Amino acid sequence: MSQKTIDEFEQRLKKHHDELRWLYMELYDNGSMFFELVERLRQFYLERREGLKEIDRQKERDPHWYRRNDLLGMMLYIDNFAGTINGVREKLPYIESSNVNYIHLMPFLDTVPGRSDGGYAVKDFRKIQEKLGTMEDLEELTKACHEKGIQVCMDFVMNHTSEDHEWAVRARNGEGEYMSRYFFFDSWDIPGIYEKTVPQVFPTTAPGNFTWLPECGHYVMTTFYPYQWDLNYRNPRVFNEMMANFLYLANRGIDIIRIDAVPYIWKELGTQCRNLKQVHTIVRMMRMIGEIVCPSVLLLGEVVMEPEKVVPYFGTTEKPECHMLYNVTTMATTWHTVATRDTTLLREQLDKVFALPKQYVFLNYLRCHDDIGWGLDYDSLSRFGIQERSHKAYLNDFFRGLRGLSNSRGELYNEDPVTGDARLCGTTASLCGLQAALESGNADEIDRAIDSVVMLHAYMFTLSGIPVLYSGDEIGQLNDDSYHDDPEKAADSRYLHRGKMNWEAARKAEQPGTPEYRIFTALSNLETLRAGDTIFSCQAEASTIDTGDPALLGLVRGLEGEELVGLFNFSNEPKTASAVRSSGRYLDLVTGQTHSISRISVPAQGFLWLKRMG
Repeated sequence: MSQKTIDEFEQRLKKHHDELRWLYMELYDNGSMFFELVERLRQFYLERREGLKEIDRQKERDPHWYRRNDLLGMMLYIDNFAGTINGVREKLPYIESSNVNYIHLMPFLDTVPGRSDGGYAVKDFRKIQEKLGTMEDLEELTKACHEKGIQVCMDFVMNHTSEDHEWAVRARNGEGEYMSRYFFFDSWDIPGIYEKTVPQVFPTTAPGNFTWLPECGHYVMTTFYPYQWDLNYRNPRVFNEMMANFLYLANRGIDIIRIDAVPYIWKELGTQCRNLKQVHTIVRMMRMIGEIVCPSVLLLGEVVMEPEKVVPYFGTTEKPECHMLYNVTTMATTWHTVATRDTTLLREQLDKVFALPKQYVFLNYLRCHDDIGWGLDYDSLSRFGIQERSHKAYLNDFFRGLRGLSNSRGELYNEDPVTGDARLCGTTASLCGLQAALESGNADEIDRAIDSVVMLHAYMFTLSGIPVLYSGDEIGQLNDDSYHDDPEKAADSRYLHRGKMNWEAARKAEQPGTPEYRIFTALSNLETLRAGDTIFSCQAEASTIDTGDPALLGLVRGLEGEELVGLFNFSNEPKTASAVRSSGRYLDLVTGQTHSISRISVPAQGFLWLKRMG
C-alpha cells in the first residue's frame, strides 16, 4: 500500500477523530472498543478497491453533486424487475432509456421466506438471497452502473435483525454475550413499563412491542414483527459490528445507503423510543465513519414522520447527519389533494419545505414500495371543519372508487376496525383511474387518467430535490391483483403495487398511441427538460403562489434572474389562473408557445411549465 494512500486515510481520520471519539465515549465510555472501531475503519479503507477510491476522490472534489437537477431515481425489486441481480445488469439499457441514473434496489440481503417483512428481517448482512444472486454479482452490477454513471442505493436495516440471524439464534440458546445485543427480559416487569409509553407500529397485525419466547423463558423487544428483534445500541459491540456491515456493503460498490427505520434505533425506558438524542449521535457518527472510509457514499434517512421530526435528521451545517431524507408528508398530502381537488393544505406543506435551507435535499416520490399512510396536518384541516377519522375514511373510500367522481382502484392495508384507521395501496396509474378507464373502454376517461399521471409527475419534477419513480410508473403499470391467489402474499395488500414488471407493457412504450407510449414519452420529455435546465436544481428558490382557484396549484422557481412558473390542475375541468404574473412573456417549455400569464387557462388534469423570456 502506497504512502499516499495511507496518508489519505490518516488525513480523513484526523479531520473527524476528536469529535468521533467524544461522541463514542459519551455513549459508551469504552476506549478499547473505540480503538477497535478505528482499526476496523482502517482495514475497510485498505480493502476498498481502487476504482471506488477514485470515485470517492471525484465526489470529494464535488461534494454537492447530488444537489444538481440531472438526477432521476427508480425504486425496484430485483426479482420483480428482472429476476436476478444479473438480470438487472442486462436491463440497464432500459433503465438508461428511462433517463434514470439512480437505482434503489429494494431489500436483497438474506432472509427467511415467510417471515422476511419484504426483506426487512435480515438473516445475514453479508449474503444475498440465493434466488437473487451473490455478492460477486452485486459487485459486477455496481461496476456496470458506475461505467454508465448510474448510482446504486440499497436498504440498510439498522434497527433489528431476523430472529434467524446468528446473533439471535445464539441469544435464544441462552448465550449472554448475544442476549445483550438485544433486549431480553425474564419477566414482564420492564416490558410492561415500556408498553406504557411506546406506541405500537402495527396494532392489528403485530400488536405490542415484545414477544414471549417460551423455549428460553424470556421476552424480547420486537417493535415491528415478532420475527424482527430490536438491536440494543447501548452495547458498543452492536454499534461496531453494524458499522462493519455498513462498510462491507459500501465496499461492494453501493453509492447510497438508505437507513431503514432510523428514528427507532435507541431505546429509553419511559419514552416513546422514537427520535431520541442518542439516535442523532449514532447517525452523526455514521456520517463521519463514511467520510473517513468511503466519502462518496451518501446516507438516506427513512423518517416516516411529520416535517418537524424529519428535518433534525439533516443535522446542522457544522455537524451534518443524513445527506438526504424522504419527503413523506408531501407524498401523502399530494394524494389528499387528488381526492379533494383542493390545494390549500398542499400549499401550506410545500411552503414549509421550501423555507428550509437549500442544503436540505429531499427525495420526492408519488408512489413507492410501501402503503400510503394518511399522516396529514389535521390541525390545519380542522380549521375547515375536517375531522381526522372521517377524512381518513373519505380518502380511503375515494381511492377504492367508492366516493365522489372516483375511478381509483386502491385497496386498504392494515385496517383497524377500532380506530377506523387504514393505509392505502395501489399503483400511481390505478389510483389515477387508468385501470378503471381501460376496463370500461371509455376513451375520454383514458385520456383524463393519462393526463393525471403525467401532471402528477410534472408536479413532482418541479419540487426541489431528487424525483424517484417506482418501477412501472414510467409506463403506467396497473395493479397486480394476482397476489390474492398467492397464500404467502394474500394477507398483505401492498403486493397490489409490488407486482412483477410487465415487460410486455414496456414494449408497448415503443408503440405510438398506446397508454404506455403516451406516458413514457411524455415523462421522457419532462425528464429531459428538467435535466437540461438548472432552474430545477436544489439551489433555486421555490415558493407557492396564489392562482385564484383552490384546485390549481402554482409553483415558482427562481435562480440567477431566471424564473419558472408551474401550474397544475387537480380538477376534472379547465381552470383559469388569475393574476399569476402581471407582465412579461413566458415560454411554454413543453409546447414551445409563448404566453402572457396575467390570466391563463390550464386544461383539466393538465399542467404548464412556463419560463420567463428575456
